[in-house]
Amino acid sequence: MESSQTTTEDQRETDKFNRLAVQWWDPQGLMWPLHRLNDMRAPFVTEKIQQHFKTVSLKGLRILDIGCGAGLLAERMAKQGATVTGIDVAAKNIGIARQHAQTQGLVIDYRCGAVEALKDVGDFDVVLNMEVIEHVSDLPLFMSRTCDLTGAGGLMFLATINRTWFSWLTTIVGAEYILGWLPRGTHTWQRYVTPEEAVLSLQRGGLSVLSRTGVGMSLWSRNLFLTGNMRANYMMVATKI
Repeated sequence: MESSQTTTEDQRETDKFNRLAVQWWDPQGLMWPLHRLNDMRAPFVTEKIQQHFKTVSLKGLRILDIGCGAGLLAERMAKQGATVTGIDVAAKNIGIARQHAQTQGLVIDYRCGAVEALKDVGDFDVVLNMEVIEHVSDLPLFMSRTCDLTGAGGLMFLATINRTWFSWLTTIVGAEYILGWLPRGTHTWQRYVTPEEAVLSLQRGGLSVLSRTGVGMSLWSRNLFLTGNMRANYMMVATKI
């Protein structure tokens, strides 16, 4: 899978998330699934970082949150002492992220743009590549750049949705059209990425997968949980060799 473009940004996706930006920090609004997801993934990320770096704190670690939205995960990391940079193509997301961080007394380096435009930042101890690869226009270019930004011995967290009939039924037909949990058009099934494709992209970038897990949601409580089922949402933890 070779890159054929010079940008990973899909303007239609950017426009879509700019329209949703004002909803980002409302846990009862359209973004409630992301808040529930964040409640599950933030402790998962923290635990894996602590285990890998053999530390009880995130202080001193440089973390890059790619596709950071309005800062849900970036703020969780910053509150634990990490030095956080967040980047997103949606300008309204970044504006809201900056405002919200200020109200929380947090210093986060938020930048607006695509990941390939991120220059003069060096590499990072941790790269958060969460729920974004299914929205980019050039996956090989995106993965190449995100792997480059991961420092030697560092970690990348990758979260996305598998391209299966099960994921089409649950994340699009179910979540968007039947239950109305997500705005229609949030996802495009053809852009979902299989675990095999994700692993290959990581390996090409010099990373080795340490662990992987599926992510499920209870229809009754709407809480998310880790599961061995990777037919829909899944996460991977990889390290730079």
